[in-house]
Amino acid sequence: LQRHIIRYVIVFMAIPIALLGILQHLIHYTQPNLQRHIIRILWMVPIYAIDAWFALKFAASTIYLDTIRECYEAYVIYNFMIFVLNYLQSEMDLEAVCARKKQVKHLFPFCFLPSWRMGKSFIAWCKHGAISYSVVRPITTIIALICELCGVYHEGDFGWDSAWTYVVIINNISQVWALYCLVLFYHAMKEELAPISPFGKFLCVKMVVFFSFWQAVFIALLVKVGVINEKNTWDFRDGVDSVANGLQDFLICIEMFIAAVAHYYTFSHKPYIDPNAPSVPCFASFMAMWDVSDVQHDVREHIRVVGGTVQQRVKTTIIPKTFRNGDVSERTSLLHPIMEDQRPEPSYLSNLQRAGNTEMTTFSSTEVSPEHMRYTEGTVADRDRSFPGQRREEKDTVASDSTTSYQDIGHKDPEDV
Repeated sequence: LQRHIIRYVIVFMAIPIALLGILQHLIHYTQPNLQRHIIRILWMVPIYAIDAWFALKFAASTIYLDTIRECYEAYVIYNFMIFVLNYLQSEMDLEAVCARKKQVKHLFPFCFLPSWRMGKSFIAWCKHGAISYSVVRPITTIIALICELCGVYHEGDFGWDSAWTYVVIINNISQVWALYCLVLFYHAMKEELAPISPFGKFLCVKMVVFFSFWQAVFIALLVKVGVINEKNTWDFRDGVDSVANGLQDFLICIEMFIAAVAHYYTFSHKPYIDPNAPSVPCFASFMAMWDVSDVQHDVREHIRVVGGTVQQRVKTTIIPKTFRNGDVSERTSLLHPIMEDQRPEPSYLSNLQRAGNTEMTTFSSTEVSPEHMRYTEGTVADRDRSFPGQRREEKDTVASDSTTSYQDIGHKDPEDV
């Protein structure tokens, strides 16, 4: 009975505090590009609390209820990163400011990685690192559901024949990387972020997401080593696995009350109170919160960037080194596929005029060295520059008496197509 009272009181104290903070932002909705993401973060407490409360009440549905919570924590990390980026971009030329910064080296445990060039590259790496968890976590959650339905998930079992072990490893790597990218970005831009007190906001997000994950792993470890066993279980659940899940959900109910208070003061609405700002109907601001077009755009961009990177790596892996270096000789088959950006440097032997006409050019066999006897794309001007100290008119005069001719084999200029 005491357990039920504690659960009810804490949950129904945490939810009103969180909803009050959300309502205050909806009333004073003066900076949509920032407050939209704050409101999404504040919804974490009600979702976590209600989810844990239902999981305690309906133990058989724990795996499905936890799916909602796990997907939303990835959504929270994404929104926090975009909130920080939107603030900086509204206050300054972010890329220019970041480019002038002193080079930031990687922190432990990623000290072995090469430093990301400050500026656009550094911002992109941090952004996509945080967004990656928002893509990976829903995928692993769906995999977990499928494995549970197939009877191979075995939540809390650290054995290598348990799908849960592999899902935890993947989630842990992705989560650590996302949070690391947030830390690295904060380390680089902490002076510019000082007006919004980012440390407390980052700590709130990190503690709820990171701590809840490792708390579940720690409880599973207690089951594994026998601290929580069949002989020493609590009476509100049957079985060791059920006790472990119930304990996790019960602790989340308690922690959400603390998180609700911390969020209310950390993500306060007071900085956004502006009497001179145009009034926005509360319902309109509420509906704007559910507009996820920005999320769709960022996820598509992330998939495109990652996919392009993987595709480029695959191309550089499967194409022989000889052709990647443009080392083409007279023994190379003319039918061998060579990527456009990996062709040899233009020579003077075979080129296209930019004007659009194909030109036949002849040279004396004594003037053409063997290494230049190959066909490549380029302009007439490039060919002319390959003759040091000799004008094109002089080459044409000499070429008229030549006995050997080499005709363009039909390369077409992209502008002529």
